[in-house]
Amino acid sequence: MGGHFAAFSFVDRITELEPGKRATGCFLVPAHLSGFSSCLALEAAGQLAAWVAMAELDFNLRPVAGVATNVHFGAPVRPGQTLDLQTTIDTCDQEAVQYSASVSVSGVKVIELEHSLGPMVPMEDFDAADAMRSRFDLLCGRGAPGGRFTGVPEHDIEVVEDVPGQSACALLRVPQGALFFSDHFPRRPVFPGTMLLDAHIQTSLAAAARLRSWPPGVRLAVARVPNMKLRAFIAPGNSVELLVDLAPETDEPVLMVKTGARLNGKQIAMGQLEIAVLRSDAWQANAG
Repeated sequence: MGGHFAAFSFVDRITELEPGKRATGCFLVPAHLSGFSSCLALEAAGQLAAWVAMAELDFNLRPVAGVATNVHFGAPVRPGQTLDLQTTIDTCDQEAVQYSASVSVSGVKVIELEHSLGPMVPMEDFDAADAMRSRFDLLCGRGAPGGRFTGVPEHDIEVVEDVPGQSACALLRVPQGALFFSDHFPRRPVFPGTMLLDAHIQTSLAAAARLRSWPPGVRLAVARVPNMKLRAFIAPGNSVELLVDLAPETDEPVLMVKTGARLNGKQIAMGQLEIAVLRSDAWQANAG
């Protein structure tokens, strides 16, 4: 369990805490990484909210990914930058936590998440309550040592069906073994929902880039995820079908994409992505 609190943990310190209500925190993205996905910044925001919720319930329960509404993507993150995390808890009980959260770098918004809902599951099924309590005390005190995160593997994605300008179907092969599983979670390894979203984004951007309506040489990015639902756990070694349906081309500067995921023929996730031309000012805002 050498990766516990290192392989997929993105809160170094909780700098302010109003128990059960709100918190701020930070995470230093290690400078040695080759990159840091915006979906990992989204994960950091969710983890801060999870710490507040777990502490409120005395670490008997923990939230897992469920429903996210209106995720706004801003400037990209670069290695070596510090993420400033903030979360507000709307409600928290033994059924679920509802919260909003945001991530910024030097005052520039990276992620804004509205009205997310995380269903509660028994802590003992996923991690040791005593270890989580000790970690929370460390985060609320001097903070955890930074720089231990070494990155996550590239997605193993194979496009198996492509209808240019309309749809795509790809196969995401979840690794049987990866360091992040020791952190997500030690007692029951689960492929993170944010990494599933990242795989959907990668597949959707590749499909959208083949449309003829974009000006030559533009860079595309996901600007918003209006809604996202995850209904089942994805285990190590699973093969997940990623489904992408593109909206008809129009003169609008954005493209809506419907996404879905199937595991063993059963739909386990659904959502939408809003793809737009990457603004040069947003790209350059975090370049320094």
